[in-house]
Amino acid sequence: MENSTIDEIIKSNYEKIRALREKNIDPFPRRFEVKNKIAHVIKMSEGSHVVTAGRMVLMRVMGKASFAHIKDGTGKIQIYVKKDSVGEESYEVFKKNCHVGDFLGVEGKIFKTHTGEITINVEKITILSKSVRPLPEKWHGITDPETRYRERYLDLIAHDHVREIFVKRAKIISIIRSILDSDGYIEVETPVLCSQAGGASARPFITFHNVYKTELYMRIATELPLKKLIIGGYDGVYEIGRVFRNEGIDTKHNPEFTTLEAYKAYADYNKMAELVERIFERCCSEFGFYEIEYEGLKLNLKPPFERIHLPERWKEKLGQDIHEVLAGKSFNRDNLRKLADSLGIDSNAQTPSAKIFDRIVDEKIINDVEHPAFLMDYPTAITPLAKTKEGDESIVERFEFFVAGHELANAYTELNDPEDQKSRLVEQMKQRDEENNGEADILDKDFIESMEYGMPPTGGIGIGIDRLAMVLTGNPSIREVIPFPLLKPSQK
Repeated sequence: MENSTIDEIIKSNYEKIRALREKNIDPFPRRFEVKNKIAHVIKMSEGSHVVTAGRMVLMRVMGKASFAHIKDGTGKIQIYVKKDSVGEESYEVFKKNCHVGDFLGVEGKIFKTHTGEITINVEKITILSKSVRPLPEKWHGITDPETRYRERYLDLIAHDHVREIFVKRAKIISIIRSILDSDGYIEVETPVLCSQAGGASARPFITFHNVYKTELYMRIATELPLKKLIIGGYDGVYEIGRVFRNEGIDTKHNPEFTTLEAYKAYADYNKMAELVERIFERCCSEFGFYEIEYEGLKLNLKPPFERIHLPERWKEKLGQDIHEVLAGKSFNRDNLRKLADSLGIDSNAQTPSAKIFDRIVDEKIINDVEHPAFLMDYPTAITPLAKTKEGDESIVERFEFFVAGHELANAYTELNDPEDQKSRLVEQMKQRDEENNGEADILDKDFIESMEYGMPPTGGIGIGIDRLAMVLTGNPSIREVIPFPLLKPSQK
């Protein structure tokens, strides 16, 4: 639609607003009591008296009577507005001053048209909010993804399936809460602003606090404060909240995203795998499916899921023992780079060892794993917060959970030995300095001190809520499941 045309429509609609006020009709009243949601109205019998409201999405004026459709968050219904029923003055106001996009309150009785369509025979009509800008042309006027994400409100108005995605996302979070609450976990909130950004391998966003005159970091994970609560005596804690990582943007990454982190005393990473399976079981049962099509793949989401042990898979796929690229709790960098070169994996002298390892795993280990699977037992060198396997200091009890090759969850048998924890974080600091790895974990002395008071054996997990929603709604892009994804600032 041309800008000049839009400007003319906006001008005309403001004139309608002024005309209503001249008639002592408030185009933006303060309240309206809705007694019946549209979804309920549709199920009611003919002759029932209803009071409902919604946005007008279609209007057909025919002399002394008009048909229209109104829509709320539960559904859409036809209304029949007749001069003889609402009165001449109300009908003229409706016909001349109302248009598609307005919110209307209607009162009347249900009947069926000769075609069988459920309709409200309106006896009273109230303008609840006048829209000024025209809605997308014929409800199909938003096809550009950038526009859809930037003006999500229009996307939601125009596309029912988009609204359903966020309804399903909310149900997923509700199911997770229900499972954890029933298991005795306590939901908590931890700080978003931190003096140090620990608990994950990621670059933080940095801000400044004027009163304390110091830099603060947006949290990159909720792990460390949650573990402190376990140390403090809680048997199980969890938080569903936003974390922030100063990283790239693509179909799987948004710098601001939502995670579940949960920690359970006296548990291990096997218990966390069982938790993942229970979440999938409950969600799929609630949504009525276990099989979905995702990125062209037909996936079965019915637990139990396969456990793949990384050292075994490494030997099977690459023909060597994984310990050849490990040196105790760190990497054998020379062997790791030689392996990457032989596999055609992109690396150079400046590429951190952790990134080289991750690329090998992504491109050679899990590249052909389509079904849901736990990849278990990772190198200690890239997992400073997890407990080692008994008898092998090079490997920790950690899994990442993959669906269609994409990571959805990360879990540990948590390290609770403060001396070992300190040495691991010191090794991470070496990676940060010697390999210029800005994503290496930090040495949080306060966390080490808290562990010195005693931490029970603990299992912990982080689940990406956005990625989980992507799979369960069949969407390949994270921007489809975040209401307002981060976009490049508009040039408007």
